[in-house]
Amino acid sequence: MVWIYTLLSVLIVSLVSLLGAVGLYFSTKKLEKILIYLVSLAAGTLLGGAFLHLIPEAMDNVGDEALIYVLVGFLFFFVLEKIVHWRHCHKVACDAHPHAFSYVILVGDTIHNFIDGVVIAASFMMSIPLGVSTTIAVIFHEIPQEIGDFGSLIYAGFSKSKALLFNFLSALAAVLGAVIVLIIGNGFLEISKYMIPIAAGGFIYIAAVDLLPEMHKINEIKKSFKQLLVVVLGIIIMWLLLRI
Repeated sequence: MVWIYTLLSVLIVSLVSLLGAVGLYFSTKKLEKILIYLVSLAAGTLLGGAFLHLIPEAMDNVGDEALIYVLVGFLFFFVLEKIVHWRHCHKVACDAHPHAFSYVILVGDTIHNFIDGVVIAASFMMSIPLGVSTTIAVIFHEIPQEIGDFGSLIYAGFSKSKALLFNFLSALAAVLGAVIVLIIGNGFLEISKYMIPIAAGGFIYIAAVDLLPEMHKINEIKKSFKQLLVVVLGIIIMWLLLRI
């Protein structure tokens, strides 16, 4: 069952990359309005997943030492971003916002997706509910990222079909990461205890360093309040999963 749940989850996460094509059917202005709320929802689900699911699970298995690994995960994602110039783009490509590092983004996203697969598989090995909550957090996080990345590739000169293909191939790294973990199997169980808090640190890093600053670019009180409501909605979704 762990194999089935894990592979189905990473395949769904990989297919999210195809949602980037949605950007072709909206004007830049309309797409920006949609993206900022998707970013807010992603921030909420990532924070909810980290604080309500991953960290409590890690502390049950590792104890207070888990908090050290949360910090390790936070710093690991910081270093990863520095090394591969990995960044999540939540703006539509245009003359005023060119995406100059499209190939670098592909490399960074491939590494990022591989890690997603590892984390999802590790979560399912700990428990099915934990795996489901982790997958949902990853999916909500991937949607705005993939739309932005698709726009980046189009702006860089990729054809629509080539942009979709490269984005999808990058996303499939999640499947590879999950399969490697599943093949290792029981031998990975001990390691997975430490992967969970590290993943929590990564979730917190992405939400706090990448997503929430995007929200600060909106200064209108009404829109800011809506953003806050969407963030809270994301947290509530993750809280409700605890009750299932």
